[in-house]
Amino acid sequence: MKKTLISASVASVIALTSFGALAESPSFYGRLDLAVTNSDTGVTTQEGKEGTVFENNFSHIGVKGSEEISKDFEVIYQMEFQVENTSSSSDVFKARNTFLGLKTNAGTVLVGRNDTVFKQAEGGVDIFGNTNADIDRLAAGQTRSADGIWYYSPKIADLVTLNATYLMEDNQASDESQYALSATIGDKKLKAQNYYVAGAYNTIGNIDAYRGVAQVKLGDFKVGGLFQNTESQLDSAFEGNTYFLNVSYNLNGVNLKAEYGVDESGLGKYFSKISGMTPSADQASTLSDVNVQSITIGADYRISKSTLVYGHYAMYEGDYTMTGASTTDLEDDNIFTVGVRYDF
Repeated sequence: MKKTLISASVASVIALTSFGALAESPSFYGRLDLAVTNSDTGVTTQEGKEGTVFENNFSHIGVKGSEEISKDFEVIYQMEFQVENTSSSSDVFKARNTFLGLKTNAGTVLVGRNDTVFKQAEGGVDIFGNTNADIDRLAAGQTRSADGIWYYSPKIADLVTLNATYLMEDNQASDESQYALSATIGDKKLKAQNYYVAGAYNTIGNIDAYRGVAQVKLGDFKVGGLFQNTESQLDSAFEGNTYFLNVSYNLNGVNLKAEYGVDESGLGKYFSKISGMTPSADQASTLSDVNVQSITIGADYRISKSTLVYGHYAMYEGDYTMTGASTTDLEDDNIFTVGVRYDF
């Protein structure tokens, strides 16, 4: 009898524990992404060093989950940290997307730190994302912001999703309202639909910018493009268009990729680092013209569900002109990268 009672008690505890775990559904996940890179200047690499280096491409760990608190309300959460154990960085952990949210029939609201909806509007068009050929080398506004509120609407008319980011003014250095808005159609993963289209506007990060994004899947091909106009809030001389065109082709599991990019705003990471010029609120610059171009070709192959091997070559070149001065050529950068990405 006692054994029966003990067994029943143990079974009840296990059942309750399992139910609690299922209710909270915490999921531990992570990524380890390491690459070997050779660069002429190092300005586009994660290490910022020329020559042959190891790069840690945003390896991270995190935990996320959700819990239904009533029929129409679900709490969602995520805590994610960039891990620099393999690099020479003195910061072992860096902040990534971490938030607490509520999902309802009227949409989802998040509070915390997250990519702005302007950045998220890129969808899957950044085909070399999280590497030294990421679109942020040319395009501004690829921002992860803290102390903000995010809203994502349900799909309206089974077609359009409206999204917004608002940063709390008293938490920011700027007294101006900072926000981003976007509208998306289709599926950024190109699975539910074979197309993705987005439009977005942004005032976060000392820039005013708008962008349009489109990507379509045609058989084994994926064709995409991004157009963006950006103006610095600190110095109106830093203003212009940025655009990318790319294509990828699945050849028996090998994903072949090519991309061409142009920046005329001077607000991307490549121009600021190679020229040493950034917008300043203290003194307006005499910058009058910027032209930066990039060409990237590469391939990746998924060995298993969790392991991806990849490689690419990227070339950056350009010039700029100051008012009343001749054109100055920027130092070219040629980058060769091979890497391995493991997700768990």
